[in-house]
Amino acid sequence: MGDEILNKLFIVGIGAGNYEGMTVGAVKALEQADLIVGYTVYCKLIKPYFPDKKFLSTPMMQEIERCRLALEHAAGGETTAVVCSGDAGIYGMASPVLELADKYEVEIEIIAGVTAAASGAALLGSPITNDFAVISLSDNLTPMEEIERHLEKAAEADLCIVIYNPTSHRRAGYLKKACDIVMRYRSSQTVCGIAQNIGREGENSRIMTLSELAEAETDMFSTVFIGNSKTKIINGKMVTPRGYRNVR
Repeated sequence: MGDEILNKLFIVGIGAGNYEGMTVGAVKALEQADLIVGYTVYCKLIKPYFPDKKFLSTPMMQEIERCRLALEHAAGGETTAVVCSGDAGIYGMASPVLELADKYEVEIEIIAGVTAAASGAALLGSPITNDFAVISLSDNLTPMEEIERHLEKAAEADLCIVIYNPTSHRRAGYLKKACDIVMRYRSSQTVCGIAQNIGREGENSRIMTLSELAEAETDMFSTVFIGNSKTKIINGKMVTPRGYRNVR
């Protein structure tokens, strides 16, 4: 019993940030926490649902500092939750926390969340029912050459592609470049879609062709879906067949 680790850190994926989009496990973890640590925007999104909790937020680009703060507070005896949008293990906080955790005596529990590939797909219809790849266009931690290679291989394999972080002030032309890479292997008329502000004010979705997507306006709150060669529009919905023969 003397060696039991009592200090607790939850790593919580909060989905889009609205209460309805959180898993029951995420809500329970946040209810147990004494302190919630996260990016400023995400803390503001969930604070109305947990008004009695202490919050500690940091700006964008301070992910590592955020992880250290959460680990330090948990090691100090506060039950702590570090939050991120979507799922903690998909472009989230699980990896950096675990990479730093060996310096702290903390028990860690990862709570899965609904990633934008799933919640955005639900807005558009059923665009990723078959095999798909998820690729982020953010080159903060991954060289652009590697991102381009992933895009090319996914396009060549005729996978549906979900694109995270399609645009920012610094990366204005990245989505067009991504579409140009995909069009080396896929028709310019390939069915595509954009889901924006998922689960938040201003939520919307649009369906378009790949050539139209290359010129479309997106932001960091947009998730982009590029269909495969079989993706179609059915009753206004973006649909990729599951792969079974003779469904219709």
